[in-house]
Amino acid sequence: MVKIGNIIVYVLFIFCAQELYSQEETYEFYGRHFVVSYRNCDSAALENIQLLLKAFREAVLASGATILSYDYATFPGNGLTASFLLSESHATIHTYPEHNACFVDLFTCGHTCTHEQFDVILTNYLQAKDVTKNLYIRE
Repeated sequence: MVKIGNIIVYVLFIFCAQELYSQEETYEFYGRHFVVSYRNCDSAALENIQLLLKAFREAVLASGATILSYDYATFPGNGLTASFLLSESHATIHTYPEHNACFVDLFTCGHTCTHEQFDVILTNYLQAKDVTKNLYIRE
C-alpha cells in the first residue's frame, strides 16, 4: 500500500522538476573582443605548428572558455590559420612567419572569461617584443 505522504512527495518532486526544466535560461547581450597583434616573435615558436597549437589551446583554456572544437590550415612557409569554436564564441590565430608576427583574437560572450591570462601565455610562448592590444566591449 502506497502512503499518501509518499505520493505528495512524488508529486512535488515532479512539479519542481518540470518547473526547473520549463524555465528558459537567458543570457546578457554582452561580450569582450580581445584583438592583438604580436610582432617580432621568436621564429621557431611561430613555425612549430604543433607547439603553437598547444600553447594556443592552453591560452584559450586559461581564459576560462570552453573549447567545443577547433580546426586549422597550414600554408607554405609554415603559416597557420586556426579557429577554436568556444561555448562562449571563438578564438583565432593567423601567423605570418615571414614577418615573425601573428594576428589573434578572442571573443567571449558574458562576464565569465577574461583575456589577461590568454595574453600572458601567448606573449610568453611567442616571445613577442612588440604587442598591440585592443579590448572592445560589445553590447
